[in-house]
Amino acid sequence: MIEFLKSVDLKLFLLINGAHSHFLDTIMWLASDRFFWIPLYLFFLWVLYRSEKKRFWLTLIFVVLIILLSDQFCNLIKNSVMRLRPSNDPSVKDMVHLVDGYAGGTFGFYSAHASNSIALATFIYLTIKNRQVYLLPILAIYTSLICYSRIYLGVHYPSDVFTGIITGAAIGILASLTYRQAAKRIIKTVGNNGNKKPLPKA
Repeated sequence: MIEFLKSVDLKLFLLINGAHSHFLDTIMWLASDRFFWIPLYLFFLWVLYRSEKKRFWLTLIFVVLIILLSDQFCNLIKNSVMRLRPSNDPSVKDMVHLVDGYAGGTFGFYSAHASNSIALATFIYLTIKNRQVYLLPILAIYTSLICYSRIYLGVHYPSDVFTGIITGAAIGILASLTYRQAAKRIIKTVGNNGNKKPLPKA
């Protein structure tokens, strides 16, 4: 069964990585570049600010913690599992199409790009109030491009990306639930302090 799954994983990888063109090379290279998404990240912050004005500082802390947790946990798993990226695997790399010679780091299980983007998108969508219809397709396009680009560029197997998606979603959901509980406690604390009657003057 494991060998069958590995075979499917490899075939799907070669299918995606092999369907390349100069135009797609450019698009997928940009999709994997974190700096390319800076305008969109600023937009996400604006959306969060509009929704969470009174506790925006708490939202920012959670966003930073989500990315750190997702990224560092991924690195821990990579260095524990030590599964070579297809771009570095001697049995596969000769069949891999690389863009500008980019082969990524040594190990590829699982994808930090996938995990980080999904964790952030999940947290944003579950956290904002009155979820706008336009936001879901934006988040879907954003995460899909990043996840697909990692396979297209030859640095991750589909299973690396799929695991990143599952892990990122779990982190995003857990972070959103924790954030809501923290926000409620802050509001309750502030409210109780505000309701305290001033002490009578001596």
